[in-house]
Amino acid sequence: MKKVLITGANSYVGTNIEHWLKQSPAEFTVDTVDTFGDNWKKADFTQYDTVFHVAGIAHVNAKKSMEPLYYKVNTDLTIEIGKWAKEHGVHQFIFMSSMIVYHESRSLKGEMLTKDTEPNPNGFYGNSKLLAEKGLHELECETFRVCILRPPMIYGPGCKGNFLRLGWLATKTPFFPKWHNQRSMLYIDNLAEFVKQTIQKDLAGTYFPQNAELADTVEIARFFAKKYNHKLIISRLFNPFVAVGSLFLVQFSKMFASYYYDPEMSKYDFEYQIVKEADSFDTLEITEANRHMK
Repeated sequence: MKKVLITGANSYVGTNIEHWLKQSPAEFTVDTVDTFGDNWKKADFTQYDTVFHVAGIAHVNAKKSMEPLYYKVNTDLTIEIGKWAKEHGVHQFIFMSSMIVYHESRSLKGEMLTKDTEPNPNGFYGNSKLLAEKGLHELECETFRVCILRPPMIYGPGCKGNFLRLGWLATKTPFFPKWHNQRSMLYIDNLAEFVKQTIQKDLAGTYFPQNAELADTVEIARFFAKKYNHKLIISRLFNPFVAVGSLFLVQFSKMFASYYYDPEMSKYDFEYQIVKEADSFDTLEITEANRHMK
């Protein structure tokens, strides 16, 4: 029986991981705690085998004025909780970092990340996560195992962010550019199974979970247009709009640049890619509210 504490109550990832682990009551007991103020210190860390730290500020629409807060929450708080967990006998600390520690797409130049690619963040979100990783590694010892997860974009039913906005766009616009690309993505159930295996196997180190299939923005748009019976004309005639738009709006680069992990670096000696991409898209519902999701 593994006793798990999730620091980041009511977060999208934390809530889904909690529900996933609780489906195996003979293997896990799970508690959650929020990290506002010193609330997390009220939890008795001495009773837990694993802390899964998912609390943090997301990178969506990060404003420059928020930079100090990103470092306070994503870096300083993470390291503080890590030290607290170690001092109170927690054996394993799992940290939700991000693929963005390498950098964010800011041009249409494609890139495949490999195990040899060095992190080089080009924004304070990615840098705050990378500094947290470094601080946690300094705490490692034989009795305190640190496991770093660097997932790509996470999506699933009820998620926020640009993915469902793309789905909404595909059900409204009459035209879409035929600018094929490759993107790493991670369905929430695949992430949940990965975390489950990480705890069961008492893993340490840095990991790169992603879906078995690389995503293509064009095919995603085609999927949702078909699902909602929307006529969508996809043509290379509209590709110049992508090329020109990327010079002025970073959103074009985020949507159409190829940016992905080498699939080989996401394969491990256990199965976690349990939901295929097409099946995962089928679980998603597009509503008018997705137009304004951030």
